[in-house]
Amino acid sequence: MSNTKLVIAVCTVVFCAFIRLTGLSAGDAVVTDLPLVFTEDFENGQDRWDLTDAAAWTLREVDGNHVFGLNKRKSQYEPKVRSPHNIALIKDLELSDFVITFKVKSTLDTGNHRDCCVFFCHTDASHFYYVHLGAKPDPHSGQIMIVKDAPRLALTKNERPTPWENETWHQVKLTRNAKDGLIRVYFDDMKTPHMEVKDTTYSKGRIGIGSFDDMNDYDDIRVYGR
Repeated sequence: MSNTKLVIAVCTVVFCAFIRLTGLSAGDAVVTDLPLVFTEDFENGQDRWDLTDAAAWTLREVDGNHVFGLNKRKSQYEPKVRSPHNIALIKDLELSDFVITFKVKSTLDTGNHRDCCVFFCHTDASHFYYVHLGAKPDPHSGQIMIVKDAPRLALTKNERPTPWENETWHQVKLTRNAKDGLIRVYFDDMKTPHMEVKDTTYSKGRIGIGSFDDMNDYDDIRVYGR
């Protein structure tokens, strides 16, 4: 074997070992140059999450794999201002610049506002951003939103629907740059943003997953950031 082939072979072995040890896929390794700070596959439970209503979430095994999901639409959590009811925030993690990726599956077709939400720069129940991946966009669905001690307000004027399908896993990625305020969210297509906007109201906070009032399963969450 030539020296070049030997070097390639050694690098391949090392890379594969890294992937196995971190639990990442080959695609995860090139998501961003930010460091990996959090991973979750729910195989060890859901103790690393703060929930607005613990009774609305269930950890269960499906085909030998654990998923964490919303088991009902009506949550007991009633926010002070009009905003999502079903929120799960990562404990002990606050970031400014970050990338989050995860898999999500919608488990109930509720029509035009069928959704999944991603929460970020969350400082308290009345101050945060979230992305609402609603099936049919309107001022209250399918937009990047801000909650600022008042009912949620759309920062975007998105007109692209989110193509939910029953019992189908989708890939979501959200990126945030605090300096210029750029927010981008991707749905299945990881190269072309589904929505994007710039806003610098909030610079840092907690990150989470959930829904306004719908039912989803979540798995394979990765957060990169500082």
